[in-house]
Amino acid sequence: MTKSADILYREAGEQFAPALARLANAVERNSDKARDLEQDMHCALWTSLARFDGNCALKTWVYRVAHNVAADHIAKSVRGPKKVPLEDIDTLPAPENPETGAAEALVMAQVAELIRRLPAIDAQTIVLWLEGESTADIADITGLSPGAVGVRVHRIKALLAGHFTAPAQSDSGETL
Repeated sequence: MTKSADILYREAGEQFAPALARLANAVERNSDKARDLEQDMHCALWTSLARFDGNCALKTWVYRVAHNVAADHIAKSVRGPKKVPLEDIDTLPAPENPETGAAEALVMAQVAELIRRLPAIDAQTIVLWLEGESTADIADITGLSPGAVGVRVHRIKALLAGHFTAPAQSDSGETL
């Protein structure tokens, strides 16, 4: 006996609501629009679960629906700020609240902003990887091959890390 869409939605919400919120915030930098996007993901998920036949894991279904909603959202916002390749970003974005003093929070804000500047498929791939999803699951969700996922994750990690390397210093302590 298959579960009803309502029961499946409750299960999906309990397991994946925080991940959907993080995906929405990774895709949309405006917090109000990110909440709207998250709601759109939940609505699409709820309506799609009537078609869920169990041929894939619930997790794969949830992420695939969220991925599609996020991709549609990005396509509709073409008039928004132009995305630039991460390699072309010269400086780290300023954190929203430099007064916090919490180094980890500042770094996470910068990483989130860098991820938002990535092309949509790269942002979604790295967010799924950061959520702890396997390469195979990310491939199922995004439609990429597992090899392409591995290459993208490696490339994005290297690009992100490159923005956090400390400048070299001379013996006298001057920044080079």
